[in-house]
Amino acid sequence: MKELFSFIVFFLGVCVMAGKYSRELNEPIKTGDGDEQTIEFRVSKLNQVWNKALRMKLSPVKQAELHSDLKMQEKAELQWKKFKVEGLDENGEKEAQIRRNFNVILAKYGMDGKRDTRPLESNSLKDHDVRDGDIFEDPKLDKLWNKAKSSGKFTEDELLNLKREFQHHKDKIHEYNILMDTVSRTEEIHKNVISPLEGAGKEQAVQQKHTELKQKMSDLNQGFARLRKLSHEGFTEDSEFREPRVIELWEAAKRANLSNDELDSLKEELHHFETKVEKHSHYQEQLELSHQKLQHVEALGDKQHIKKNQEKYNTLAEKTREMGYKMKKHMQDLHNKISGQGLGHNEL
Repeated sequence: MKELFSFIVFFLGVCVMAGKYSRELNEPIKTGDGDEQTIEFRVSKLNQVWNKALRMKLSPVKQAELHSDLKMQEKAELQWKKFKVEGLDENGEKEAQIRRNFNVILAKYGMDGKRDTRPLESNSLKDHDVRDGDIFEDPKLDKLWNKAKSSGKFTEDELLNLKREFQHHKDKIHEYNILMDTVSRTEEIHKNVISPLEGAGKEQAVQQKHTELKQKMSDLNQGFARLRKLSHEGFTEDSEFREPRVIELWEAAKRANLSNDELDSLKEELHHFETKVEKHSHYQEQLELSHQKLQHVEALGDKQHIKKNQEKYNTLAEKTREMGYKMKKHMQDLHNKISGQGLGHNEL
């Protein structure tokens, strides 16, 4: 019970550091045991996660993605603190949502203390053999991809675009499984401790979680239907967008109750957003190349070249993190516009 209580305190505690960002926030500090800790965020538990991630040696792109996710979480946590002071979260619904988003981040980057054994959703046997053509780790996706690739309907560029759509769908399946696992564990915790969400408030929060899961499953089904149609019919000349995330938003917008003027305005904004997504992808590629070059130079041992390449890598990493945060924030705003919500949930 003591361990469970410690677990709850860690996940529920929101500690806000006083003051605005300063130069010291990005500089390492010494702890009592001699380790260096980087103060990167205004919420202490997010700094704990970030410093743990630095020790884990995540890939440069994965590390930049985590930083962007933590920035989104920081924004939500500080916003919630303001709501709480103003008495706008009486039933704890927003608090529960923010806590769940934090748990999802931990699970997404392998920091939830569990080995990632979540299976990809599939109607086929889980223990299928992995062959050269099984690049998406899901039999249904691999079968559809191999059929499309060998059909002769696609140019080389179209195959690259199609592969991006398949990869995006694979990521969405993974996100769904993480959320489902997180919701299940949260409900187990509620059964074993006294929850502040009593009566109708608690029931409403639980219902919201399952509504979110149901919506994500609906999105997965619609996404797979689109992949099947693309694989059979190919790309049409009047395709509005290229990026999977933008296509997904546009498809959701067309299903929403929006006027023609609203759709036209949103379409224009999505074109700007697509440019932002493509620019971010370019920076991710450059960051990976810069990291490879830095490793090569470090192996040669030339200190001058190491310093020069380290500075270039650091600049690229900071730019990629910043662009990733702005892209995720813009995507959240677009989701809110389409769904008509003033306060949407964070995307993974």
